[in-house]
Amino acid sequence: MPVDNRDIDISSVIRTPRQAKKRKRDHKDTEKFLSHGSEEEISKVCAGISQKRLFNDEECDEIERCINDVVRNGEKNMYNEHTVDRAPLRVKYFFGEGYTYGKQMNQKGPGQERLYQKGVVDPIPNWVFKKLVKPLEDCGMIKKKWITSAVINDYYPGGCIVSHVDPAHIFERPIVSVSFFSTAALSFGCKFSFKPIRVSDPVVCLPIPRGVVTSISGYSADSITHCIRPQDIRQRRAVIILRRTFDNAPRQGEDSSLVSHHRILNNHEDKRSSNRHRLSLDSHRDRRKHTRRSPRRSEGSHRDHDERASKRRKEEKPEEKDKKTKKKEGQNVEVKVVSTSLVQISNRKRAKPFFM
Repeated sequence: MPVDNRDIDISSVIRTPRQAKKRKRDHKDTEKFLSHGSEEEISKVCAGISQKRLFNDEECDEIERCINDVVRNGEKNMYNEHTVDRAPLRVKYFFGEGYTYGKQMNQKGPGQERLYQKGVVDPIPNWVFKKLVKPLEDCGMIKKKWITSAVINDYYPGGCIVSHVDPAHIFERPIVSVSFFSTAALSFGCKFSFKPIRVSDPVVCLPIPRGVVTSISGYSADSITHCIRPQDIRQRRAVIILRRTFDNAPRQGEDSSLVSHHRILNNHEDKRSSNRHRLSLDSHRDRRKHTRRSPRRSEGSHRDHDERASKRRKEEKPEEKDKKTKKKEGQNVEVKVVSTSLVQISNRKRAKPFFM
């Protein structure tokens, strides 16, 4: 049975540096999860977050055994190619639906993510529906038969996932996740820098204990990035993310966003927007036509160079010509001797025509 069905009071979990100084008796783990945003921004982020402590220790143990089975199957290559995505200190397992992100994307930028073709990713395991989805449906956190995608992120100490927003054109809201193995934190509004990896202070740092369900929507899901910082993963931690994909979400192999963008422009009711777009393209082409090319890159540059060199030779004084020829003769005496001797030898050995 679940330990507690009541919502966790988010305001009691969030700590600012000022509150941490006042509450010195707090546990060390909660003191390290500090939020550095303004009161207004913290309240906006927290308004879209809800948490429930839904699974007790025994239920967590069962689910963690199932997660370990998934890991073993992945190590034995028992899954499809796109089901498992490995990164340093983090392994991602896609079930039901998977999508391109990061380096896998042909075109970078938000809105360019694409679902994989159907059947490329393994189906959601039955234990996910039985042990996770059903309790969430019973407590009212998600609708019945709503989940189409389950992702397991398995983090090892020091593992992380960079700041991102779950693609709004692929996944409906809310985004529901359940944490296992250890306590970690979900950070909002961080900026990453690399070589070495560093993370800025979070606007909101939300502690996520083992067995707690977290649901994000609204501002926290769409208007601010979230991440897992490497300093917040001190022990192995796994999270199962449950989401629903849109029925019309774009898939790999379909028309690119650029083609769809031009199709929208051509079929748009307001013709002035498409005309402005066309005029801007025409003006860009005209500028390219009228821009002068540098003489080095022009087609006739080599020819012009040869003509100028020949004119210089004709205009040179005979004395200068003699000096240059003497210098060349002095430098290439040996070469000339060798070449003339070879010519003489070849003339001597040349056979006479048979009719002479």
